[in-house]
Amino acid sequence: MDKVLVDILGLSPSPSSPGAYALILKESEGERRLPIIIGQFEAQAIALELEGIKPPRPLTHDLVKNVLDSLGNSLSDVLISELREGTFYARLNVEGNSASHEIDARPSDAIAIAIRFGAPIYVAESVMEEAAAVPETDDGDEEIESKSERPKKGRERSPAYTKESKMEQLQKELNDAISREDYERAAKLRDEIRRLQLGD
Repeated sequence: MDKVLVDILGLSPSPSSPGAYALILKESEGERRLPIIIGQFEAQAIALELEGIKPPRPLTHDLVKNVLDSLGNSLSDVLISELREGTFYARLNVEGNSASHEIDARPSDAIAIAIRFGAPIYVAESVMEEAAAVPETDDGDEEIESKSERPKKGRERSPAYTKESKMEQLQKELNDAISREDYERAAKLRDEIRRLQLGD
């Protein structure tokens, strides 16, 4: 089976599915983008790991990694293998001491686990041909990523707030949200910090 190595390009709220997110994958040596709609929990699990935010207790995907590690297994790669009736299917390729195993998984879970292992993510060429697209403009990366990072219209910042003091306050709130395991709030705070860092 021909397969394509992909990178995670970004996450953005899905306009067609409230509460869901579009995970954008981009082929490493090309311009095609593959959007996959995933749930809020899985999006948070992916975003937290990409941002290097460690929760005080392991999330489900951290637990899976810990179990595989403790059994002497490693994740060689994940493959988004099929698209059937609008649903993506994936496989974890796990290597153990004496054998290797293919384990079925949802793409969102497979990717959340892959980034914890630092394992490569592949998409079957047949899936890319059917569902991927090439952006029409040269600034496609910015267009995809900016959806989740663009500030809301009409938002005004008090002049009493300097950028540095606002950043400090947001960082404290982020740490507090993580300690309370309020990951939805943590994700929103992380996005606000990112907007400030980009100077929006």
